[in-house]
Amino acid sequence: MTILAAATVTFPHLELELLHPWPWRSFSHPHRNVSSSILRNKKSTWAFFNKKTMNSTNLAALPFDLSPPPIDHDLLDTMEAAGAKVSDEGIIETFDNDDEALNAVDNGVAVVDLSHFGRIRVSGEDRIQFLHNQSTANFECLHEGQGCDTVFVTPTARTIDIAQAWIMKNAVTLVVSPETCGSITEMLKKYIFFADKVEIQEITKQTCFFVLVGPKSNQLMEDLNLGDLVGKPYGTHRHFCVNGMPITVGVGNIISEEGFSLLMSPAAAKTVWKTILSQDAIPMGSNAWEKLRVIQGGG
Repeated sequence: MTILAAATVTFPHLELELLHPWPWRSFSHPHRNVSSSILRNKKSTWAFFNKKTMNSTNLAALPFDLSPPPIDHDLLDTMEAAGAKVSDEGIIETFDNDDEALNAVDNGVAVVDLSHFGRIRVSGEDRIQFLHNQSTANFECLHEGQGCDTVFVTPTARTIDIAQAWIMKNAVTLVVSPETCGSITEMLKKYIFFADKVEIQEITKQTCFFVLVGPKSNQLMEDLNLGDLVGKPYGTHRHFCVNGMPITVGVGNIISEEGFSLLMSPAAAKTVWKTILSQDAIPMGSNAWEKLRVIQGGG
C-alpha cells in the first residue's frame, strides 16, 4: 500500500505541489468514508485533493477521478484579449504570429493550446490487456509513470489514428486527434466484452491540454523547477498540483519525442498559460501547428 503526499515545489506565480509516493504507514484518514455524492461537489473535491496526506485507495486515478469544474471561457477570453483569433468551435486558430511561432520551434520555445484534441480515459482492472489487444503498443511491458505512442487500426488493418498514451496509477490516458476521438471512443466501448473490467470515458471537456515545442523547452522546464523531467524517456510523466488543482506534465508531444505536454483542470489553465508566456514562450495557434505537423511528417 502506498500513501501519496504532496511536496511543495517552487513555481513562478504558482503554488505547485508534486505528488509522490511515501512508504506506507498506518493512519486514520478523515475522508475514508466520504460518499460519492460529496466527492462530486467541487468545493469538497478540491478540499479533499489538497490534504497533505492522502490515502491512495480513495484517489482511484490521480488526477482525473476528481471532478474538475466545467470548462468556462475564461482562458479563451484571455487569449482573445491577447489577439488570438478563435473559431466558432473554440479552437485558437492564430495569434497573427505564425511565422514567429514556427521560428520559435527551431530557435526558442512555443506553446500551443491543443485542448480541442481528444482525451480518452481507460480504466478498470483489465485496461492494460484490453489496450494491448486493441492497439499496436506493447502495453503489458509498461509501468505507471511511463508512456508511449500506439496506433488504432480497423479490422482490415487500416490506420485510424496514432495516440499518445500515459500509464497512470489506475487508468491510461490517451490523446488523439479531434477528428477521431468520437469514433475511437465508440470503437473501444464496442469491443468491451461482458466479463471485461474496462471503462471508457471521454474527458476532453473536463480537461485542457497544452504542448511545448522547441529547443528551449528544457530550459523553460528548468526555470519552472520541473527539471526532473528533462532528459527522461518519451512518455514519462508526473502529477502536480497548481494552486490545489491537478496537472500532469509529460515528456514529448503528439508529433515529437522532444518538448513537453501538460494536461490539467480547466480551472488551472489560465494561470498555467500566463506563467508559460512569462517565461518568453511564443504562443502558437492551430494554423501554425498544422503546418508544423506536415513539416514533421505528422500527417
